[in-house]
Amino acid sequence: MAVYTHLGAEDLARLIAEYDVGELTSAKGIAEGISNSNWLIETSRGRYILTMYERRIDTAQLPFFLGLLDHLAANGCAVPATIHDRSGAAFRQFDGKAVALIEFLPGVSPTEPTAEQAEAVGAALARVHLASQDFGMDRANDLAPADTLAVLENCGEDALAGIDPALPDILPRARALVAGWPTDLPRSVIHSDLFPDNVLMLGSKVSGMIDFYFACNDAMAYDLAVTHAAWCFPGGTFAPTLGKALLSGYEKVRPLGEDERQALPLLAQGACQRFVASRAEDWLDTPVDAHVLRKDPMDFVRRWDFYAEKGAEAFS
Repeated sequence: MAVYTHLGAEDLARLIAEYDVGELTSAKGIAEGISNSNWLIETSRGRYILTMYERRIDTAQLPFFLGLLDHLAANGCAVPATIHDRSGAAFRQFDGKAVALIEFLPGVSPTEPTAEQAEAVGAALARVHLASQDFGMDRANDLAPADTLAVLENCGEDALAGIDPALPDILPRARALVAGWPTDLPRSVIHSDLFPDNVLMLGSKVSGMIDFYFACNDAMAYDLAVTHAAWCFPGGTFAPTLGKALLSGYEKVRPLGEDERQALPLLAQGACQRFVASRAEDWLDTPVDAHVLRKDPMDFVRRWDFYAEKGAEAFS
């Protein structure tokens, strides 16, 4: 279970009392996730998600992340709003760690996405891109290709080979990708981590997009490429129907420019590099007793190979 800090019933009740949400009736740790501790909270008034920030997230950036949720929710995007405490704060400190209470949204994350769901996600992502263009805060992408190359190099070739003997072979490719990375594509605030488990759906309707803690200012087409790499390989094999549906849904809301379309194959390779790096780092750094299933970085090496081989055909 991805609950690194264990809070007793009294602690949770004391914390929830700082919010005008009624009395705590139950709390259950949530197994998903590897960076934070999360609980499903039920009170006499409703359901909420309580997050305690444990790893990776600089709490100085929480005003950006939580403010973005409020901005997008106010603009009609399918995202959960932040529940502010009685003093109006979007997050507070508890036992030396930052915590936030987030609106609970109904829905189920798809394990085998359909084309209809992929199309709905593409449209929802485009709406986020358009709505966030007038968000008044900025955050640099600290997982851009140069950063993820540094992550891989810091892991070291021997450690990477310990995960898989072929994994160090991606280092020269990563260096070449950084050298050719486009820097002049249209930008907005992007999600940058929109895997199926970060989307809640009711049938083919997106009821919520969650986990915006990697959101940043970057190319909108890069975010679409990230989502393409995350959604369109059920069982590890590319599904053209999902890819076409995702792009169709996105372009019904925000048509791509020709420069963006041409860049998609390279952007998708950069997305794969990012997840190879984060999975390799997590593999090496995740505590053994955290009971978190390690994710194989080679899965995204294979997707990287696909985009390098197929090029524009992957997005046709």
